Amino acid sequence: MFSRLSQLTRHLSRPLPNYAHTSAAALSSKASRIMTSSSASAAAATADERNSRMIHTAACLIIGDEVLGGKTVDTNSAYMAKFCFKLGMALKRIEVIADDEDEIVEAVKRMSTTYDFVVTSGGIGPTHDDITYQSIAKAFSLPLILHDEAYTKMKKFSKPHPSQPNFSWDVPSAALTAKLRMIELPTDTTRPLDKQVLFPVDDLWVPVACINGNVHVLPGVPRLFERLLDGMKPFLVDRLEDPGKGIHRVLISTPMSESAVAGYLTDLAGRVESKGVKVGSYPRWGKKHNTVTLVGKDREFLESLVAEVEKNVDGKRIQVEGEDDGEGENVSVSQ
Repeated sequence: MFSRLSQLTRHLSRPLPNYAHTSAAALSSKASRIMTSSSASAAAATADERNSRMIHTAACLIIGDEVLGGKTVDTNSAYMAKFCFKLGMALKRIEVIADDEDEIVEAVKRMSTTYDFVVTSGGIGPTHDDITYQSIAKAFSLPLILHDEAYTKMKKFSKPHPSQPNFSWDVPSAALTAKLRMIELPTDTTRPLDKQVLFPVDDLWVPVACINGNVHVLPGVPRLFERLLDGMKPFLVDRLEDPGKGIHRVLISTPMSESAVAGYLTDLAGRVESKGVKVGSYPRWGKKHNTVTLVGKDREFLESLVAEVEKNVDGKRIQVEGEDDGEGENVSVSQ
């Protein structure tokens, strides 16, 4: 009897199975399977939405060891800034990063999430250190697929280099493999191809890959970057708030130092901020005049401020900074 009671006691003292925990795990596993099965369509929907929504903000990612090392001076980000300014897009960020896969992956994922229109520059050539396409493909879990139309255009418009007199498109070679790297693009097979690859310039074979709906990959060569970016304008205007109006800048030259006008400009900035106007002050070291700027989209409102600003900074409106440097006494102003 005692032995049977002892066995019963030991049996009852065992911990009960954690049915609640098991159930939660099963539910979690099931939810995970459901999420996995629908992730492709969710990603496509997100990319489609990014590819069609209104554009308010922009970012520019310059990729290249040669820029960070001082070998190449970046002019593409400045061109991008002017492009956005004319179209009324707020360029919120410019970054320069190395030809490093991890850095590229992190940057494009973050920028695609944060900004409406993203442009990258550099790293899409034929050599081993051109890793932008493969890195962006990794960032969004996409395969690299040879783009047939780009291949046709490449054969039509590109000319063999003098150092490759025997090059043939029909004969496998290291040179051909290198060329094809430039048109193996990150491709989402669940989305229309014409939404992912643009040809903004008719007489160039170079495509602009549009990944995740809003990351546009451009070459680093300034001449190509500029032509392709300008060529993208027709693809963007319908998604701008005020197509053709852009952002306006008023320049006012003043002989006063920055510290002398700081109080007034602080007050002015506070009064016009709600109207979307930014007030800037820029010292011009060694020059006779500093510059005050008014920047905004409402041209009429900007014009209404000119007379007041001229009076309070003892200045006058100019069209180009420095155009009045020959006027006044031979003194310099700054801060």
